[in-house]
Parts: sequence; C-alpha cells; structure tokens
Amino acid sequence: MKNPENIPYDIIITGGGMVGLTLACALGNSRLKVAVLEAFELPEISPDDDYDLRVSAISRASQQVFTSVGAWEGMKARRVSPFEYMHVWDATGDGVIHFDAADLGVDVLGHLIENRVVQLALLARIRELDNVDYLCPVEIQSIEVQTSSKQVLLADGRRLSARLLVGADGANSKVRAAAGIDIEQSPYGQKGVVCVVKSSKHHQYTAWQRFLPTGPLAFLPLKDGRCSIVWSADNERADELVAMDEADFCRQLEQAFEYTLGKVESVGERAAFPLIRRHARQYVQPGLALVGDAAHTIHPLAGQGVNLGVLDAASLAQVILDADWQKKDFAAYATLRKYERWRRGENSLMMHSMSGFKKLFSNEKPELSFVRNGGLKLVNQLGPIKYKFMRHAMGLEGDLPEIARTIGW
Repeated sequence: MKNPENIPYDIIITGGGMVGLTLACALGNSRLKVAVLEAFELPEISPDDDYDLRVSAISRASQQVFTSVGAWEGMKARRVSPFEYMHVWDATGDGVIHFDAADLGVDVLGHLIENRVVQLALLARIRELDNVDYLCPVEIQSIEVQTSSKQVLLADGRRLSARLLVGADGANSKVRAAAGIDIEQSPYGQKGVVCVVKSSKHHQYTAWQRFLPTGPLAFLPLKDGRCSIVWSADNERADELVAMDEADFCRQLEQAFEYTLGKVESVGERAAFPLIRRHARQYVQPGLALVGDAAHTIHPLAGQGVNLGVLDAASLAQVILDADWQKKDFAAYATLRKYERWRRGENSLMMHSMSGFKKLFSNEKPELSFVRNGGLKLVNQLGPIKYKFMRHAMGLEGDLPEIARTIGW
C-alpha cells in the first residue's frame, strides 16, 4: 500500500465503514484511482473475542455483492451466523407470520454478521487492489466542494483532490454538510437497545421478532447459540432498560418475549442508540454523491438499513464504471443523477414502508390491533404474496445492480 501525499485521485470516498469499503471494492481493478479516508483503525477479530454490539442482518443481495467483490469468503472465515427461518408475531393478538428458506428454494434467508467482520473482510480485499489507497487513520480538516476538482484537506497538511467526492461518512456526514445538502429528519421517539444474550433454549436458526405496543423486540441468532437482541423502545423506557441491573433486565426481557426461548441466562454489555428517520433532499451534485447513512437512515425493525447502503454502493459503482467505459464523464451531474433516480425511489419506498409498519404496530388502539393481526394471519396464509414480499426483502428480485443479482433467480 502506498502512502500518497498531495496527489490527485479520480474518486475520494470519505468513510471506511461497510458501505464506503463496499464501494471501493466494487471499483477495484478498474483504471480509476480511488482513495478511502477513514478516521479510526479497525482491530482484527479472533474466534475468542466476544460478539460486538453492532450486528447487521445481511440480505441475500448484499451477500451476492460481497461475493462479487471477493470479500464473502473473508467474512465466512471469521464468523457469520446464518438463519433459515423468520417468525414474527404481534403482542396484542394472535397474528403471526412465518418464513422458511426451504419454501423459497434457498438454504438460508440471510446472515447475522458483526459490522466489524464485514469491514475487516472488505478491507482485506482492498489491500489486494492496486488502484485503491486506504488512508487510515486520517482526520479531515476541511472539504471544498465548490470547484470542479473537489478538495479534502487533512489535519496532517496533505491536500487531496478528486473529480468525484463520495460521502460514505454516516448520518452526520461532513460531505453532506460541506455540500449544503439539507435532510428531512423525523425522530422516531425511540432508541434501539442492543446486547448479546444467552437463553435456556436454542434459537433454532430463527430470526424472531415480537411487535410490542412500545416497539419491536428482535432475537437474532448467532453462531454459538446466543442471540443478538434489538429492542426498540420509547426513549425513557430504553434508558431504563440500559440502566437496570442484569437480573431485572433478564426478567423484563423474558416477559416481553413471552419466554419464547426460555429463561434469559446471561446478558452482555448493553447500549442504546437513538432511532431517527433521515433522508437527504439530494443524493448528488456535480462531482459529489452520498451513499448509505449519509443519504438515509431508517428504523431497524426490518433490518434493512445496511442492505440499502450496500445496494447504494453497488449501484453507484455500476453507474460510474459504465460511464467510464463509454468514455463519458463519470463525475458529471447527468451521470450521477442516474444513480440518484435509481436508488432514491427504492430507498423512499422502504423508508415509508418501515415508518408505516412502526405506526401500525407500535400502537395499542383496538381497531389497529384487529387490522394488523388479521393482516399478519392473512398474508401468512397467502403463499404467493407472502413469498413475493420475502423475496423482495431478501434482494432476490427488484431493480438490482448487476453484482447483486444471484445467478438462477
């Protein structure tokens, strides 16, 4: 790996998280010179390390992207947790829906993977690419976007320039701020409480989710038999859950989950993250694009946030590489608008759907309870509709980028 100083790039990606690294890998082995800027070094993971708090549900489409860019084997070599079933039910009635991978003709519905495992595997792949420089740790001092060549000044004095600047730097994106792009923002009034728990019963390779009036509670299966939980609760309630001693928390968790997996025998470190719906009013400007959380954040109840970002990265890479192959300006506004039109509609649909689900299920009104329980039971009985919905969520159909398409589907 080179350590470049004051040299021009074709593309600079700010943010070495899962989405930024996916984009860099997707641009690998092209004639484009790419830099990834990341503030924090990432420690390697060992089999003896406990599970991280941040775990993501990786869809089949995202898995195919990781396979296409050469990173999936690196994830499997560390640790991934497949799940074959999904079971969802409502706390206020008898509505239930169950999905089985075998009914879709696949071996698994998806995988639970720690964010760090995804990043490490992508980073290992980047180190094999001659056209990508990974600069870490670096601190961005300032960003200049008003010129045709975008400029990034680092705290160590280096000034980097690029024809295209991509913000993959999260919900509080510096690139988005520098470009003056506004966001539509709507707090859900909830926090997501996360931790790893051990229950007395095995998770049965099932992703479990119970909709409570105060927010959904998910038990997500890990490879060693434990579960990663995501408990979305009103802000005050979430803070209470984090502050409880372990015994009280276990009791609250068992009751909220109806003892579905028996007693909760142990709980790891707990944390709570604010849940906010955000959507950038623009994804692109001339020579600038936003991907992942820099462009949108979503409620975690369907586990789609990371997957939307991965598809952003794959779609943007396809638009860039197609334009470059056709000898067109990949940084031109007209080119980048193709990416925005492609992804904004898909992301908006998912965001509005999740907001609708949240309003429908996080509600104790009897008439809404009747509607959602009846709806769950009806969809569960209507096989074609049920599995069309699941195939779309898994990324087995829809307007997918080429590297996300699974052969045979």
